[in-house]
Amino acid sequence: MTNSKTNSPNYKLTKKDFNQINRRNLFTFQLGWNYERMQNTSYLYTVLPQLRKIYGDNTDDLKEAMKNHTQFFNTSNFFNTIITGTNLAIEEQQGIEAKETVAGIKVGLMGSFAAIGDSIFAALIPAIFGAIAANMAVNGNPTGVFIWVAVNIGVMYFRWRQLEFAYKEGVTLVTRMQSKLSALTDAATLLGVFMVGALIATMINIKIGFAPQIGELTVDIQEKIDMVLPRIVPAALVGSVYWLLGRKKMTATKAIFIVLIVSVALSALGVISKI
Repeated sequence: MTNSKTNSPNYKLTKKDFNQINRRNLFTFQLGWNYERMQNTSYLYTVLPQLRKIYGDNTDDLKEAMKNHTQFFNTSNFFNTIITGTNLAIEEQQGIEAKETVAGIKVGLMGSFAAIGDSIFAALIPAIFGAIAANMAVNGNPTGVFIWVAVNIGVMYFRWRQLEFAYKEGVTLVTRMQSKLSALTDAATLLGVFMVGALIATMINIKIGFAPQIGELTVDIQEKIDMVLPRIVPAALVGSVYWLLGRKKMTATKAIFIVLIVSVALSALGVISKI
């Protein structure tokens, strides 16, 4: 027989609960990803043991809460536990009566946190520290490996700590951050674009090797191009790849092979060369 008791009002999440949620979040959050509702089953799996403790096992309210958490959800892996911690704090206090508030917080924050998290942690930080590590590796310096490992450990520590912080702050965290989310997103996006431009100019080493002979005069086409706009050839290459990726049925793997084949062919013909 199903128990209809609303929830266990005296239960408070413990350090053990936070550790369990963080472990599931770090190692299994993307395993339930699907095209229809994306991270919904992953979110539910992450918090299911705690929902059972809050609502009681095999109760009507638990079933209702589980159904509520299988709605569409998709945000940055680097910020999702802020939403999780905030929602758990609300559910712990108000039970199933707060299901609409919980769903609203997920819908309202997942877009903003996706933009911020992807800009900073999926693009900006890997671009900066990946470039540093790659440059060191090219020069035979193994320090770059340790820098890269340290950065990733720091990111995982950040993900681990934010859950309990968001839980303790509850809805006041959302209220305080709301006015700053848009500005932070714009700043992160701008900085990410700036870093991509800098990496194009420094990491893509290609130039026009073709130098036609006109009588006794050799025309250095690359020199002429540099007089107009230096590093335009690497920028044009990146722009071409972006254009390819925007075509239907084009994948990143296909684009890589196209670049490899075309580069080898043009290099063999002497049209392009490495700087």
